[in-house]
Amino acid sequence: MESIRELYKIGRGPSSSHTMGPYKAAQSFKNKYPDADRYVVTLLGSLAMTGSGHMTDVVIREAFDPKPCEVIFDKTSPTDFHPNTMYLCAYKGEKELGRDTVYSIGGGSILRDGEGSLETPQIYPHNSFAEIADYCNRHNVRIPDYVEMIEGNGIWDYLARIWTTMKKSVEVGLCTEGTLGGGLNVMRKARVLFQQRHIDESAQTRENRIVCAYAFAVSEQNAGGGEIVTAPTCGSCGVLPSVLKYMQDQKHFNDEQIIRALATGGVIGNLIKKNASISGAECGCQAEIGSACSMAAAALGELFEMGIAQIEYAAEVAMEHHLGLTCDPVDGLVQIPCIERNAVAAMRAINALSLANFLAPLSKVSFDTVVKTMYETGKHLQSEYRETSTGGLAKYYIK
Repeated sequence: MESIRELYKIGRGPSSSHTMGPYKAAQSFKNKYPDADRYVVTLLGSLAMTGSGHMTDVVIREAFDPKPCEVIFDKTSPTDFHPNTMYLCAYKGEKELGRDTVYSIGGGSILRDGEGSLETPQIYPHNSFAEIADYCNRHNVRIPDYVEMIEGNGIWDYLARIWTTMKKSVEVGLCTEGTLGGGLNVMRKARVLFQQRHIDESAQTRENRIVCAYAFAVSEQNAGGGEIVTAPTCGSCGVLPSVLKYMQDQKHFNDEQIIRALATGGVIGNLIKKNASISGAECGCQAEIGSACSMAAAALGELFEMGIAQIEYAAEVAMEHHLGLTCDPVDGLVQIPCIERNAVAAMRAINALSLANFLAPLSKVSFDTVVKTMYETGKHLQSEYRETSTGGLAKYYIK
């Protein structure tokens, strides 16, 4: 697996696969052919179907600025390797200098056809939860200690920056009001959720309200193009920070405990990215929201110093009950139903933690099994339900 630095990335919304990845691909291509006087980028698959709503063409032109770039939305050609496919061509006059095929595989990561990953190399020797659990048990270490062994002591400074950014995205989101752009006229709701106490509010109701307010805050920041952390993607960025900030507020966990929890959540996200997918265009929303919920549940397990079997069970339950979740963003925007899904998944992560506290010894399904199941399920989803905005809510929602 790659470093968890490649999973947690600070960037701007609304989409890691449709804005962060294409922007990175365009910059890399521009650096490869700096003598070109113009560029042409053709978007295929999900990038073509929802790229306009995700502002893919806007960020690509920004990457090539001040040189001109024509962006073509090819909605008919097949995508054999990955649904987020880009063809990039560089020209000087009428002469073609070169071309690349690049895939935006989720979480802001990209692959160049024929060359493999443009990211950091694989640094983790283990590629399944079973292997990691076995190593941790044999060496009597927790998952964050394992992460430090592989990544080095510098990972804690990196995760501290990640946590600072996550908290800021919550705080800014709670203070921001108004309507999100894109034409759906979606009102920001985080501030209302946070401030408007229920008429007869129990402790459980308050927990749900505050956790949801935090998730809405981050997700609305993402939808508005604000700064967030991919966890594991932009579209699912509200789940993990919402539960961790709520627990820090209520239980007074310090930042060191939080970033150790982030390390554990990062391992879970990395395993999903390695063995399945974190791309909604490839495997539906289960790959984004389901993965985020799984990461959050595992992180909570670490925060409460649960055993490794309990952490596995929490992560497995969180993913299992998102299996088959479709990716059907209305108008290709990361707003409906994406923002609400972050809030629901945050509450579900807390539920998974509670179940793990009691039922882990009785578990019959491993985390590795549910990841394999998610990937197969995602591959069997029709294209309408994999971030093309042609099925589900995207098809039937009436403005």
